[in-house]
Amino acid sequence: MFIEKVIGDLGDKRRWRQYKARKQQLPASYRTAVDGLERYLMVLGPGGGNAIFEDLIDLFEQSAADRTPIREVIGEDPVEFIEAFARNYQEDSWKNRERERLNSAIERAAGEGR
Repeated sequence: MFIEKVIGDLGDKRRWRQYKARKQQLPASYRTAVDGLERYLMVLGPGGGNAIFEDLIDLFEQSAADRTPIREVIGEDPVEFIEAFARNYQEDSWKNRERERLNSAIERAAGEGR
């Protein structure tokens, strides 16, 4: 179990470093956009690990390769874009786990009071 935890953590760190290296390869304007989206996700995002960042960099790498303007990728409201993007990852969210724990605790409490 200890080894799995360490290997898992090392795997996550490796994935994060790969994401950061890929981001550095983007053209400056795309990298700036990803930096802003990344910061938002780090502060207000759903959690869930590296998958959201890997998918985000996939999108921006493809957009840069196709020379799709950033506004065509994101739209006029960056917050709306990233919130919609993040909704796909909420299943793994710590917020959802805490919601489930709260519901479970209340169900147990309500059952005990009968």
